[in-house]
Order: sequence, then C-alpha cells, then structure tokens
Amino acid sequence: MMLFSQTRGLPVLTLAEADEIGVVRSLTVDAPSGVVTHVRVRGRHTRKDTVLAWGALHAIGPDAVLVRSAAPPAEVPPHHELPGLRILAETGDQLGTVQDVVFEPETGRIEAVRTAQGDLPADRLLGLGDYALVVRSG
Repeated sequence: MMLFSQTRGLPVLTLAEADEIGVVRSLTVDAPSGVVTHVRVRGRHTRKDTVLAWGALHAIGPDAVLVRSAAPPAEVPPHHELPGLRILAETGDQLGTVQDVVFEPETGRIEAVRTAQGDLPADRLLGLGDYALVVRSG
C-alpha cells in the first residue's frame, strides 16, 4: 500500500531511457470505480503539467515512478485535488476532510480515504467534485 502524500514530488522517469520528465504533482481519481486513472506530472524546467494515463505507468516505487510512455492520453478527465477536500455523506452530513488516500501502487485501486476520524473504505466512494467527496452513509 502507498499514500498519495508519498507520491507527491517523486521523479517520473521514462523506462527505456531513464529520462526525467518531471515530478508527480497529483493523482486523479475516478471515485465511483475507486481507482486512480491519471498521474499529473509537473515539468522540472517548464513548470507545465503533463497528464499521463495510469496505463502508461510501468511501476510506482518509494523513490520514483517509471513510465512506458510519456505520450498524453486522448482524453483527460477533470481533476479534483483530494487532500484537503471536504467529505460529505450522501445524506448531506459533513464527515470531515480528506487527509490522505491509501492506494495499491500496482493497480491504482483505492483502498481507503484517511480522515481525522479514521479511514473510510473505498467501497463507500460515490462521487467527486470541486466542492466535496461524496460517500455512502456508514
């Protein structure tokens, strides 16, 4: 298991040439399916973000992210920054804020969302927007 906070700032290298294309800025999540779909990479020199599909990744480790291809995906989904986002139950009750996200680095599957009150299992995720992460009532 790995945390979103552990990926931020990791160097992103091409698998074939080991060229550094930048550092991880954030991860994009599809809440209903509970998976990371894209990695947002900040260029070291340009400060421009590149979006890579999860399928372009070869491996994520504690020291670096290796990508098979740095080609941008055909479609880029909307991105919502999870850490710091409020969490709402489907009933409208506020459940705190996202402190971090636990995910499986091999598959991108979300395991849990960390809050000050404890972890929320990924199977409770319903939707994600600019305002909040919406979860099933527990």
